[in-house]
Amino acid sequence: MKIQLAESLDNYFNISNGIETARVNDCFTQSATVHDEGGTYQGLAAIESWLQETRKKYQFNSKPISIAKNGHQEIVVAEVSGNFTGSPIQLKYVFVLNDGKIQSLEIS
Repeated sequence: MKIQLAESLDNYFNISNGIETARVNDCFTQSATVHDEGGTYQGLAAIESWLQETRKKYQFNSKPISIAKNGHQEIVVAEVSGNFTGSPIQLKYVFVLNDGKIQSLEIS
């Protein structure tokens, strides 16, 4: 059963999976911040670069399997498979939206 995601979250997972139907500015705010693997990426250019490098490095696919809301946060658990030890794994994506776009994302 496919879970229902907000449009910006659906766009994010499409982009991260290499589906070019959306662009980074379709889902992130201008001042958005991403925290992943100990790094922080702020602004659309930095986020786009991070996405490209991460796809190149891990050649991964993320499949959302659950979503929960906690105040302003939308928490998605996804099964991630790719070119890394232990694949597949489950990762938690904590999104904060602003006017329907991603203001912050923390992946753990």
